[in-house]
Amino acid sequence: MAALTGKVALVTGAGHRKGIGHGIARQLIKAGATVVISDLADMQSLQNGVTDLQALGGEAAATLCDVSDKVSFDQALDFVLKQYKKLDVLVNNAGVAVGNEDFLAITDSDWQLSNQVNLMGAVTGCQTVLPFFKQQNSGSIINIASLAGLGAINGIPANYTATKFALVGLSKQLALQYAADNIRVNAVCPGSVVTQMHALTLQSIAESNGVSLQQAQDIENASIPLGYSANPEAIGDAVVFLAGDGASYITGQALPVAGGMAPGL
Repeated sequence: MAALTGKVALVTGAGHRKGIGHGIARQLIKAGATVVISDLADMQSLQNGVTDLQALGGEAAATLCDVSDKVSFDQALDFVLKQYKKLDVLVNNAGVAVGNEDFLAITDSDWQLSNQVNLMGAVTGCQTVLPFFKQQNSGSIINIASLAGLGAINGIPANYTATKFALVGLSKQLALQYAADNIRVNAVCPGSVVTQMHALTLQSIAESNGVSLQQAQDIENASIPLGYSANPEAIGDAVVFLAGDGASYITGQALPVAGGMAPGL
């Protein structure tokens, strides 16, 4: 029997088929879970993602969800419960990467969007599912933070770092508060991951150092002890572990998934 057979998971920010959210959904499906993916993306994009997931042999569905809107998140939870009568795992993956590595160049809108999605999106998700998890006396919440939520990394905008630190702190506080309800809350902190955003990171490295994109990849690889960037599925493997019974005694942790890459200052 697969590790997550019989469990239902909701993954936010999973609309892009090359993103971390979709990689997480793929690994959850492979582990036997029923998965509902959500995003701001149009429904057709989500349905294409569902088709990909179902091709792996599992049960999947999709619903639109704006994580910054409590009503929208309520509707997403209602969809899951009407469809499957239960929810076991919430993965707060939705996030944005905006801003400027020059602190003084970060705009108010950059700060507002980062806080609204990276932190408050997860807050909204937790506020939405925790009453249900308390009622059923079980549940696992996994917040996708960042290696930049464990240490300041050169070149990463301060607004991004600040919200990811806050997300780690939120995870720890909720883990403490809801442990008596048999609810576990953990964070996963990815390092370099090959997603649709990775090309932008390489472009920034290339421009900063006056090198080619391939040389930029070499520079990044040199900072990773294992020597390469992860695929989104590597983040999914960590989520599967934390969601499963093998991690039943683990809560309040922030797990780096970064190939040994240092978490920064």
